[in-house]
Amino acid sequence: MNHLNFKSLSFYSIAICSVLLLFKTVTNYGEKNLKAPLSLKESYRLTLAEKLPDCNQPDTILLNIHQSGVYLNGFFVPANINSQQTSTIEEHPTLNGRYKNKNISLIGKIPNYILCKNTDAANQKSHRIVSLQMQVENQDNLIGQMSISGINKAIKVNAIPQKNQDNSANSTSH
Repeated sequence: MNHLNFKSLSFYSIAICSVLLLFKTVTNYGEKNLKAPLSLKESYRLTLAEKLPDCNQPDTILLNIHQSGVYLNGFFVPANINSQQTSTIEEHPTLNGRYKNKNISLIGKIPNYILCKNTDAANQKSHRIVSLQMQVENQDNLIGQMSISGINKAIKVNAIPQKNQDNSANSTSH
């Protein structure tokens, strides 16, 4: 019973109190300063402010985004594509980026046929580098600009969230 002397008890009590105080301080800091970013919608309908030069644009381009905290993966999908082709594109996201302070930054290579539906067979396999810089506005709309390789100026874009069509299709089939 020689282990219960005053020096040992005071050492262990100070060590335990220090750990508890450190834990409380870190917990308070985390609750006040560390906030998860707001979640984005999964699918957006893009509207370009200008026509792309030498390009017959599709009627609608969809931007699908997968979010993991501040990291984003995404891909463009022509609106007239079937669900099997969409799942193939979804397996290999072409855009990567970040979401910080309501600002979205995505960059990557996309197939030429997504932006221009009049591309010939040789040009259809080529890719363009696309950079999107957007801000989340009220009601989850995205407003910003898109830079495309081969085009000298940035093009203004608006993105409106799409309602999830899979849920409505499933509910009507029952």
